[in-house]
Amino acid sequence: MPEGRLYIGNRRYSSWSLRGWLAVKLAKLDVEEVLIHFSRPGPTPAIGKLSPNGLVPYLEHRGARVWESLAVCEYCAEFEPSLWPSDQVARAHARAISAEMHAGFVGLRQSMWMNLGRDFSGLGRTPEALADVAHIEATWAETRQRFGAGGPFLFGVAFTAADAMFAPVVTRFFTWRPEISDATRAYCDAVRAHPLVSDWYVGAAAEPDDWLLPDYETVR
Repeated sequence: MPEGRLYIGNRRYSSWSLRGWLAVKLAKLDVEEVLIHFSRPGPTPAIGKLSPNGLVPYLEHRGARVWESLAVCEYCAEFEPSLWPSDQVARAHARAISAEMHAGFVGLRQSMWMNLGRDFSGLGRTPEALADVAHIEATWAETRQRFGAGGPFLFGVAFTAADAMFAPVVTRFFTWRPEISDATRAYCDAVRAHPLVSDWYVGAAAEPDDWLLPDYETVR
């Protein structure tokens, strides 16, 4: 019998659900996945009734109640320490860039939202979004230069919590196709090819058409 539940939203749209789901999968927690598809207008009532902050992901595991994706990552790292780099300096850097991802990049979020089923190439290129893209590229390049030798991910061979936190950004780059460097594209390809990320895409493609939401499907 599962030791808890992980509540997530639409795989097609829910960037925060993807982050929490990846952490739970990487930590191999024995939980039941419960997908609550988004409804409109307004917040989804079914999520608001169960999640302490009214959002997903929301994890219940062995008596613990954990919400917010970064908190889910930290909780999962207690079971699978390799979610963070073993080196103290690298681990501090991983936590810093993950926290920045959690709190920032509003321009990118607003203009290049996550949609795994559409091609919005060339759209959403507001000055704010492009500034976020440039900053993310610089962050990835610095991280890879300092800590990523020997592997395709931010900290080398292992797919860490930092990669999980940035995975939805990778999906945005595939959907919206901003101008990016070859090094950025290579990192995006590596994340997209990760088996867990591929599984998420498969799940998104299987969602029924009546779950589609116009505000995610139409460029404003």
